[in-house]
Amino acid sequence: MNNTGTFNVINNNEANPINPVNADSLERVKIGEVAWQFGISVDLLRLYEREGLLIPLKSPKGTRYFTRLDYPWIATLLRLVREARLNFAGIRHLLALLPCWEIRSCEEHDHASCSLTDGASAPCWVEKNCCSPRECYHCPVYRSASKCENLKSFTVAKTAPV
Repeated sequence: MNNTGTFNVINNNEANPINPVNADSLERVKIGEVAWQFGISVDLLRLYEREGLLIPLKSPKGTRYFTRLDYPWIATLLRLVREARLNFAGIRHLLALLPCWEIRSCEEHDHASCSLTDGASAPCWVEKNCCSPRECYHCPVYRSASKCENLKSFTVAKTAPV
């Protein structure tokens, strides 16, 4: 965290949250294939979705799809649960610390009156009133989650003796 108690966001060229890659132009991979690639169950990915931690793309018939943009976040979620031993509430709390107002370039008066950041216990996309549900997948705040250096450093396993 930086000195204001929020996470620093790392921007890179591949999927810059400020100028995101158009996910609609990327190959969509069905949920079963993604689960197989990560060695997890489809039910686990659906659970992450129900808990507000993962946002898949959905077809009109409800089939869940992901793109390569989702893979770093899925890997981060798995590390947070397996290595850092965080529960879903703990992960949501960490994500609530994301500086969404900075990432979305909100005006100061908008940030001051935003109900999504004042004492939030979950990231803004869980509330689904910061943007339309379809837009949450493309939201720069959601896309920034796997690029937060402090979130990443928190999930790194400490192997040195204390």
